[in-house]
Amino acid sequence: MVFSRIFTRRAALARMGRPTMPARRTLIAAPGPNAGPLMERRADRELPNPNGSRTWLLTLPIFIIASGAGLLGIFNYQKQSSSIVSSTLYALRTSPRAREILGDEIYFAQQIPWISGEMNQLHGRINISFWVKGTKAQGKMKFRSIRPDRMSYFHTEEWSLETEDGEVIELLDKSADPFRRE
Repeated sequence: MVFSRIFTRRAALARMGRPTMPARRTLIAAPGPNAGPLMERRADRELPNPNGSRTWLLTLPIFIIASGAGLLGIFNYQKQSSSIVSSTLYALRTSPRAREILGDEIYFAQQIPWISGEMNQLHGRINISFWVKGTKAQGKMKFRSIRPDRMSYFHTEEWSLETEDGEVIELLDKSADPFRRE
């Protein structure tokens, strides 16, 4: 665009019989940080300073904290939507002992529940706990199950409900488990 103007001007000056002067361009400084948008690219522009400001270092801790919080939320959501949590919550809803303590409509106590503990089905270790509530009370449900070796089934070690008063109620009927180890 700039070169086409130069050639057109030279051609017009040559037609009028005037001598043409060689185009001379000066070195233009690079735009500063608050200079606005760069509207045209020029080959003779000075390069920007590579040792510029390091304000991005101030945002690095915020990025790390936000990424960590996002990862924790993703892993908690994965635990929350697992079949183990759904099954234990269903078993809690159908348990007469749990309904006697918590009441009806048993569900997570918080809007976004926090499932604490380990849920590692690959290595045969499940040890989770989360808060639940009903129409009467709320409590912390704990579930622990292990698989002793790769070719066996999971054996439930603990399934209990701890009320707000600190009372622990065993919900696991050990006589009904055909795979129970002694």
